[in-house]
Amino acid sequence: MPQRAYLATRHAIRDLQLPPGQTVLEREMADILGMSRTPVREALVRLEMEGWVRLIPRRGFVVAPIVADDLQQIYEVVEGLDGIACSLATKRATSAELDQLDYLVEEQEKALELGDLLLWTDLDEQFHQTIVDLAQNPRLRGIMDSQTDQLYRARLYTIKLRPKPTPSIMDHKAIVTVMRTGEPEAARMMLQSHRYRSRNEILEAIRTMPISSI
Repeated sequence: MPQRAYLATRHAIRDLQLPPGQTVLEREMADILGMSRTPVREALVRLEMEGWVRLIPRRGFVVAPIVADDLQQIYEVVEGLDGIACSLATKRATSAELDQLDYLVEEQEKALELGDLLLWTDLDEQFHQTIVDLAQNPRLRGIMDSQTDQLYRARLYTIKLRPKPTPSIMDHKAIVTVMRTGEPEAARMMLQSHRYRSRNEILEAIRTMPISSI
């Protein structure tokens, strides 16, 4: 029960159903999930330890703000791990599996043509997560999961404040092309460069937002 409450709450925060600064009411969450308040509180304590929520005196648990300095630290970790994942995936992925990456890029182009930035963001996440899956390293996946969820929340939060993500699609096409050539080091460097550019766009957007009072 605590694990179910944890995952449900974390995903709600990640997807901005619970936006930064919103109070998370134990009773309300328990009613939604059909359980008692005890497992919900256990889940919130765990989420606090991981930086998803904060415990504010006389207010209770609130969703943590998206802070540029924290996000930069996460990116510094994820950029390196993403590069490792891309290198491993280049060595291990089949041609058919790389076709799935091409398909996701095509769907991103369609979403962008329709102006559906939310769908584009979801497809962007699928692209990166597929590369991690193709690395075939469960330990790497486990380390990255929570951190990449934090990045997804930030991308979703800032998507309408950033330039049209056409360069990201071009990057994705180039990454898959290099992966097909079987050059893991080149693929690693290209994906890390892509993450670095995206990081700068997102951090700039967050730093121009009003400072949270939380």
